[in-house]
Amino acid sequence: MSNLNTTNRQAAPQIVDKSQPQRILLVGASGVLGQAVQRHLGSRHEILTAGRGSGQYRVDLRSDASVEALLRELGPLDAVVSTAGGLHFGPLTDMTAAQFDSGLQDKLLGQVRLALAAQHVLRDGGSITLTAGILSREPIPMGANASAVNAALEAFALAAAIELPRGLRINVVSPTVLTESLPQYGAFMAGMESTPAARVALAYQRSVEGGLTGRTFSVV
Repeated sequence: MSNLNTTNRQAAPQIVDKSQPQRILLVGASGVLGQAVQRHLGSRHEILTAGRGSGQYRVDLRSDASVEALLRELGPLDAVVSTAGGLHFGPLTDMTAAQFDSGLQDKLLGQVRLALAAQHVLRDGGSITLTAGILSREPIPMGANASAVNAALEAFALAAAIELPRGLRINVVSPTVLTESLPQYGAFMAGMESTPAARVALAYQRSVEGGLTGRTFSVV
């Protein structure tokens, strides 16, 4: 006869179906990529949009008070997604520390600030998805700021994933140049293959509805 005390057995972990409707905050929904993400995720989930000058709610990712106020108003949430953030592009020989800092304050610290605040309003098992870009691994002339910021975002998610409590997850989506953005950025991305925003949106679905954390989903 077995001596196993069945009363001490741990219950099997509950499997949460992430494809079920979630309440998702999307920051940066007015951009080309943000619109694609909203269309794709909005077919299954409740999307709350926010931005500096557009969306249902206003938020300035450069301001602690603004980010914290928005999340207090909207929480609790199941997921937070950011497709926002500005960068500085310009020749390294003329670049100033202030210009370089503009990208750090906007796309890097802005998204980090959002993630740090979001962890406190997400439900157990919730997710954070940030946006980087191909320049973290494929640098271009005049793109030193973009390369540094994108690489830092990927490193932040990798490290944050091992500390987030309550089953929270964090990932980064890192796309190549969008097909829709070629008229604006194509000349800077010589020889790089573009991809449609709708295809990149699939990576956000993978982050929100999947089970991975600390990952960078590269879309090329």
